[in-house]
Amino acid sequence: QVQLVESGGGLAQVGGSLRLSCVASGLVFDAYAMGWFRQAPGRAREAVAALSWSGKYTYYVDSVKGRFTISRDNSQNTLYLEMNNLKSEDTAVYYCGADRPLDHSDYLNPLSYEYWGQGTQVTVSS
Repeated sequence: QVQLVESGGGLAQVGGSLRLSCVASGLVFDAYAMGWFRQAPGRAREAVAALSWSGKYTYYVDSVKGRFTISRDNSQNTLYLEMNNLKSEDTAVYYCGADRPLDHSDYLNPLSYEYWGQGTQVTVSS
């Protein structure tokens, strides 16, 4: 049974930082593409960042480039998202997703991912 468990969310101020983690079990972690996605109230789930099984290839949406960094530690079955210079529009529930190796064009498409965590709330206030 595949499980993805996110943690690290919370309340941050505008300009602040948070680090999210996602621990995976029930799958061969280093064989899976991983991604971070977010969903704000009343909006569809959207991509934030993703990376290949080795971490060699990373993908970011324009709104987080230069502020967020995605990484993974395959020895710990863990995915990370370092979020800096947070903005109020970053407020959302953040989810990690996993799927078998994807085509480059599919990494930032939520529909490409088979497995999901339960999410962790990130709230950015001024």
